[in-house]
Amino acid sequence: MRVLSGIQPTGKPHLGNYLGAIVNYVKLQEEALAAGGECFIFLADLHAISQTHDPAELTQNTREMVATLVACGVDPAKTILFNQAQVPAHAELQWLLNGTARMGWLNRMTQWKDKAGKNREGQSIALFTYPVLQAADVLLYQATHVPVGEDQKQHLELARDIAQKFNSDFCPEDAPLFTLPEPYIPPAAARIMSLRDGSVKMSKSDPSEMSRINLTDDADTVMKKVKKAKTDPEPLPSDEKGLANRPEALNLITIYCALTGKSTADVLSEYGGQGFGNFKPVLGDALVETLQPINARFMELKDDQEALDAILARGAAQARERGIPTLNAAYKALGLVRG
Repeated sequence: MRVLSGIQPTGKPHLGNYLGAIVNYVKLQEEALAAGGECFIFLADLHAISQTHDPAELTQNTREMVATLVACGVDPAKTILFNQAQVPAHAELQWLLNGTARMGWLNRMTQWKDKAGKNREGQSIALFTYPVLQAADVLLYQATHVPVGEDQKQHLELARDIAQKFNSDFCPEDAPLFTLPEPYIPPAAARIMSLRDGSVKMSKSDPSEMSRINLTDDADTVMKKVKKAKTDPEPLPSDEKGLANRPEALNLITIYCALTGKSTADVLSEYGGQGFGNFKPVLGDALVETLQPINARFMELKDDQEALDAILARGAAQARERGIPTLNAAYKALGLVRG
């Protein structure tokens, strides 16, 4: 079992990232170890340059994302934690796979259409070929399982298509090179929405800081944001049906359930009929209790550039060692001579 997942080092990680992905990273590393396998988590800095970016900010964000992951419980002693830029095999394998990937496949990618919008001619080649690099990320390590959300399922299917075509075109039938990765469906992740609009996901790109809880927010800031979170004038319902068409109420209940492990039914039976003036302080306390140790550990780590770079360097050395046999085999399969 080889589990692989990547995260882009863009902006400050927030509560939605933590409850939607990072919590599962911590579970994944334990599951992979228990199964006698390995867990790879990488910072997708090569993906980040597919769109306009600030180089100094990317460097800072990469280190801060390492600090965040470690503060949240990702253990570099259990997980191979690295950034793509230190493992050139990612870019090398992408180029080798570009000969197998097809324009028609990439043109059908929903995320390409969404991100490019109407100005496709003005987008970078990197944005268009982004899914081929994602395929290389996965296939380089012979990953067996890749955690995917709804927005990434199509890209994993493309990785499988590329792997199958390469195996068929260049490998003996009884000795395929690439493992076909399976989607890993993690335990149901909480879908955390904006504190200002319960109909849209919590996002780093939202211009309003009040729309999200950053993992770096101190206790006072967390309580202030929860207090000002958008709600409706009705009290909390006593059953789940009462949350229909009340997105902001549902969001706050979802966050509380994810933090405490309680069911929606249990929370509503306890707080149903009460106003948000009573519930918000309880939610704020739960957030502070969860995030304070993460925040404290992050603050310890974030300015220790030497320690963060050492984590990345160690992980990259492990990743290079794991990936080189596949890369060499791909060169050989294509008939490319290397000294």
